Amino acid sequence: MKKVLIGGCIALAIIAVGAGAFAFYAYNRVMKAGCYKGEATALYIYANDNEESILHNLAEKGVDTWGWKILSYVSPFKVHTGKYTIDGSTSLRQLYRNICLHHQTPVNLVVPSIRLAIAPQGAPQPMRLERLAATMANRLMADSADIAQVLGDTTSYAKYGLTTETFPTLFLPNTYEVYWDITPLELVARMKKEYDRFWTPERREHAEAQGLTPTEATILASIVDEETANKEEKATVAGLYLNRLRKGMLLQADPTCKFAAGDWALRRVTQAQTQIESPYNTYRTQGLPPGPLRLPSLTGIDAVLHAPTHNYLYMCAKEDFSGTHNFAATYAEHLQNARRYIKALNARGIR
Repeated sequence: MKKVLIGGCIALAIIAVGAGAFAFYAYNRVMKAGCYKGEATALYIYANDNEESILHNLAEKGVDTWGWKILSYVSPFKVHTGKYTIDGSTSLRQLYRNICLHHQTPVNLVVPSIRLAIAPQGAPQPMRLERLAATMANRLMADSADIAQVLGDTTSYAKYGLTTETFPTLFLPNTYEVYWDITPLELVARMKKEYDRFWTPERREHAEAQGLTPTEATILASIVDEETANKEEKATVAGLYLNRLRKGMLLQADPTCKFAAGDWALRRVTQAQTQIESPYNTYRTQGLPPGPLRLPSLTGIDAVLHAPTHNYLYMCAKEDFSGTHNFAATYAEHLQNARRYIKALNARGIR
């Protein structure tokens, strides 16, 4: 009898030691860092993913998923879309919990300073924002069609105090930290928060001092950015257009003609473009156009807000094609500058 008891105790001890060893092994496999040995990578979980597809993707990346079933037994797995970073310091338990709790890694969303375009006449949305939608979709789970649909929903513009023409001013070019699975509606709401954050009381005061609203300052900045890429020159250009606005003169900004013509490739604006019937053509329409020509840079907006005081009313591209301008206070002086530039265009055969 004693032998049986001793034998049983030994067997139980062996089982206990084995169970302890297994528990220690499992703990290290599941709880300790090192479920992934490669360079940092990202797991993207889409709306149609499930536990099986996620495990398949992890296996393809070389992630050690041994112990996943143990974790799911202790705490049922919950699928959440998003981007999840995996590196050498990641444990399987940490990855599992991050997905279950939706603790994802943010991405840097770049809203670029891109040109806009007018939709065909009669279209419900006068501004074409497909390019903006496509650019943002490159960094997000949402596809460009879904984003474009929300951007083109004219019924929502009034909620933000904007019109179909001024809606693009909501998108300030910058880099924003967002979650990869942000919805298009959430994205627009986020842009509104960033817009309000940018337009501080101080910036609004500067705009008011120039006789502009934030929206008008953004529209003017879009013209300034099209006129010059030279940062040193932007404020001077902005001051010139402010002078013309204050005097009630037509802006006669060539970029507005290109925009109205729907042809950004034009290198030479002629009477054919200056006579286009369009509210965006400032050779024919008084004041600012109804909306921006592009998403202006923050530098361009600040150039408008801090434009210096000068007496320039005219500008003409320099004949050396440096991308900068000759400025003039009188029309006679401007004509001299224009003759030199036209001569240079003709010499190069630019029509």
